Amino acid sequence: MNTKRALIIAEAGVNHNGSLEQALQLIGAAAKAGADVVKFQTFRPDAVISRFAPKADYQLANTGIAESQLEMVTKLELGDAAHQQLVDYCNTLGIQFLSTPFDLSSVDLLVNVLDVQRIKVGSGEITNSPLLLHIANSGLPIILSTGMSTLADIEEALGVIAFGYLKTGTPPSAAAFRLALQSNEGQEALQERVVLLHCTTEYPTPFSDVNLRAMGTLGSAFGLPVGISDHTIGYSVAIAAVALGACTVEKHFTLDRSLPGPDHKASLEPCELAAMIKAIREVEQAMGSSRKMVVKSEARNQAIARKSLVALQHIAKGEPFTHGNLGAKRPGMGVPPTRYWEFLGKTATHDYRPDELILE
Repeated sequence: MNTKRALIIAEAGVNHNGSLEQALQLIGAAAKAGADVVKFQTFRPDAVISRFAPKADYQLANTGIAESQLEMVTKLELGDAAHQQLVDYCNTLGIQFLSTPFDLSSVDLLVNVLDVQRIKVGSGEITNSPLLLHIANSGLPIILSTGMSTLADIEEALGVIAFGYLKTGTPPSAAAFRLALQSNEGQEALQERVVLLHCTTEYPTPFSDVNLRAMGTLGSAFGLPVGISDHTIGYSVAIAAVALGACTVEKHFTLDRSLPGPDHKASLEPCELAAMIKAIREVEQAMGSSRKMVVKSEARNQAIARKSLVALQHIAKGEPFTHGNLGAKRPGMGVPPTRYWEFLGKTATHDYRPDELILE
């Protein structure tokens, strides 16, 4: 059972619509809601998307057919100077800045210029081995989303990451990646620096496609901490994930779901983000201990809620206790009803009025 406080990532993504002002407002909203991290996306559109790349169905539904995927994403890019302002504002508000890079130069910006503490890898990059290797070469911790992936896909990606962490000087190859993953040193590096996020890459994700139990499968298969990147409507899945042991929760949010753009409709608004975080923190407290015990807050209610043996009618001294005159009623300050059969047939040592506690 996860006993640590889950890291909550408020995924701003591209919900700033290319506006620095709106991006800064998203940081403020995430900090006010109580998120640990606010995450953006860093990319050079023409280095990531072909001119011929089609839009996803959800992108078509939310942004129409008038522009290509490249044209849509180009409008959502924030430049290097804007990124620095985002980092500075995060530092001012005491919330951690995080971003998902989609190309090599974006990795360099995050690592070498902005000095991020960790890197988030999106599900779409899990087979992008050159990008994974470039990120792992930085030595930074990685949060790896696993949407659209099989266990084999994830294993291959972890091999690349382990190889990058180890810096053996061996030329990259599939065989070298496998050896890195199988080595004790590679496993230790992964366990120290990698978190896997269970994810379903659909916006919004149907509840029937979430498969929360797969979190346990990921943990068992790879021996790594597991969290969730949740794209469902609402936040019940995120709360359930924490109850199942998620160490990290990533959730899209927006200033206003009615804004134009590809991701707004599948995002929480600030008040919902705050409610989700509050609920998660409550669930973490409620998980408590696996030990079944009487806790302090309930101990004082034992005497009121439990019952004691009482006289159901007048019982004269010397009269035997029977099923007819002996029963159990509140309060629980006398002889517990667990001793009921022990008293049957015994004789009363003094008179009892109806409802009087048996004190023998």
